[in-house]
Amino acid sequence: MTRSTQARSRRAFDPVRLGPWGLLGLLGLGGVSCAAPSIDESWADHDPSNAERLDHSDWQALLDAYLITDDPSGVNLVDYSRLKANPADQQRLAGYIDYLRGLDPRQYARDVQMAYWINLYNAVTLRVVLDEYPVESIKDIHEGLIPNTGPWGDVHAMVAGQPLTLDNIEHDILRRIWQDNRIHYGVNCASISCPNLAPEAYTAENLERLLDQGARDYVNHPRGAELLDEAFGVVSSIYYWYHEDFGNSDAGVLEHLRKYAEGDLAEQLRDFDGSLDHEYDWNLNAPRTP
Repeated sequence: MTRSTQARSRRAFDPVRLGPWGLLGLLGLGGVSCAAPSIDESWADHDPSNAERLDHSDWQALLDAYLITDDPSGVNLVDYSRLKANPADQQRLAGYIDYLRGLDPRQYARDVQMAYWINLYNAVTLRVVLDEYPVESIKDIHEGLIPNTGPWGDVHAMVAGQPLTLDNIEHDILRRIWQDNRIHYGVNCASISCPNLAPEAYTAENLERLLDQGARDYVNHPRGAELLDEAFGVVSSIYYWYHEDFGNSDAGVLEHLRKYAEGDLAEQLRDFDGSLDHEYDWNLNAPRTP
């Protein structure tokens, strides 16, 4: 399928972002008792007086060992195959997730919290894929009744006694509390079209730098935004799924892109007033085998 053909998917219905139980509701099957857990409003609590920092060194070691940052595609890839063959590092990943799950992030300062949630989301996503690897796409991994809906609505973490899904972490905690559209560049969905998995573990100290870098890297890569001529452009479906985070309009999306665009893209965007279509590649962010 050519890029121009893929681009004709604007405003297309995407059941993946609904999650399995949201889709069941649309199908009239919403009476299933396995709905995603409700979210405690207290997740917004924090302790600004606590200067303690968390230990993300195990996550950093895993990123150093298995994240490929020099692929010609410009996409950061994960060497799942090599990690799958290393039981010691699989245990390191499990231990790091257990370490985070054993903490109550509400006891820490706000920037420490945000780094905590982003790292937890990314580490859990990596483990979810690793447990089922080899797979072609994260959408192939699900516990619900509807195929190809992905793992986002399944409970994969228990924090402070509360069961959490990946959707809970991203939408009910990170997006709701911080209301920062750069969160979309921090959390990684293990797919080619997703913003890059950062090569550094998030910390209170590097949070702003990594979020800004993630935004610049994504916007200036074709999977983030590409103007095909002065009247037509293709942007990531992220800007459609989360339209409200980007000004709730195409004009708002363009304003966001202009903020981070560089070089030729910045020049193209300066006077662009055309239409935007959306596309997304759900293939796994793994090296392609010859």
